[in-house]
Amino acid sequence: MATAILKKTFNSLNRNDIILRPLSSYAAAAATDAAQPQPDDSHDMPSSFTFSPDQNDDSNNTSKGSGGGGDDIYIKSKKPAPSTSVTMPMSFMTGSIVGKRFYKQVTTRAADDGNGWSVMLDYRTLKTPSKRPLKCTTRALATAIAAEWEYQLSDGIRPFTMPLMKLACTALERVPLTRPKIIESLLERFHQDLVFCRAPDDDVLTSGVHELQVKKIDPLLGWVESEFGFKPVVYSSFFGGKQEDGLVNAVKNVLKETNDCELAAIDALASASHSLIISIAIFRGRLQLDEAIELIRLEEDMQVEKWGLVEGGHDLDVADLKVQISSAAVFLGLTKRFANGV
Repeated sequence: MATAILKKTFNSLNRNDIILRPLSSYAAAAATDAAQPQPDDSHDMPSSFTFSPDQNDDSNNTSKGSGGGGDDIYIKSKKPAPSTSVTMPMSFMTGSIVGKRFYKQVTTRAADDGNGWSVMLDYRTLKTPSKRPLKCTTRALATAIAAEWEYQLSDGIRPFTMPLMKLACTALERVPLTRPKIIESLLERFHQDLVFCRAPDDDVLTSGVHELQVKKIDPLLGWVESEFGFKPVVYSSFFGGKQEDGLVNAVKNVLKETNDCELAAIDALASASHSLIISIAIFRGRLQLDEAIELIRLEEDMQVEKWGLVEGGHDLDVADLKVQISSAAVFLGLTKRFANGV
C-alpha cells in the first residue's frame, strides 16, 4: 500500500520542474540499483542499514514484469560484526556483588618461592585479576587481606569492601608497568594542589574561610618549606598558580625513591584528598589521619556548620573519604618490614 501511494505521488509531480527533476532522477536511479543483486559488503559499510530488493517476494516481481521490480525498495538490518574483545563487568567499578562465596576457610602461608606471603582460599592460592599469584610483601599485609576475604558474606563477594586487596593488586601489577606515568600525572596536578588554594580575604563571603585556612594549612606549608627548602606559592586564582621548579623537582625525587607499594598508596591518597602535599605528609608521618581529613574537608565542613548537614549526602561523603584515606595509610604501614622480617 505504501509503495502504491509513493508511485501515485511521483506520477502526479511535474517532472519538468527544475527543483523536482533531481529528486525524481535520484529515485529512478535508486530503484534501478535496488533491482540488481547486492554483494555482501556488510563489513565495509559504515551504515546501520543497507538497501536491497526483497529476495523472498518472487511472486510480486514476476507479476510486475521485468521492469516492475525496480519500483520496490526494501530495507534490511545489517548483521553486527563479530566481537573481538571482552568487556570487564561494570560491577568491578560500581561496587555491585560479584558472584557468590565459593570458599570456606581463608589462611596465609609463605609463598612457594619463599619471596613474600600468599593468601589461601581453602586450597586455592589467591590470584590477581591477571591471574598472577598475589604475593604480599609482609605477613601482616597478607593477614589483613585474608581478613577482608574472610568477612565476605555467603550471598556474594563485594570488591568495594576490600580496599587493601585493591591496593595490593595495583602495587603488584599496575605500578611496575606505569610508574613514570603515575609520577607524571601526580606532578601535573601538583600546581593545583588543595593546600595551595587560598580563599580571597577581601570578600565578606570568603573571609572566614581564608582565616581558617591560614590557621590550619599554614603550619603544613611551613613544614613543606623546611622539608624541601622552597616556600610554596599560594594563590586565589581559579586557574591555579605555578610552584618553583626546585620544589617540583624535590617532590619528584621523593616519588622516584618510593617502592611500588608506597607509590600505589601515595597515588590513592592523592586521588582521595586532591593534594599531593597531604599525601606526602601522611607518608612522612607529618599528618595523622584525623588531621589530614580535617584539612581535606576544611571548607566543606565550614559550609555544613553554617547551613546544615544533608543526610545521605555529606555524611556518606565523610565516611567514604575516611575509608579511602585510612585504607591507604594502613596499607603503607602493613607493607613495612619489621626487625623480624614479617
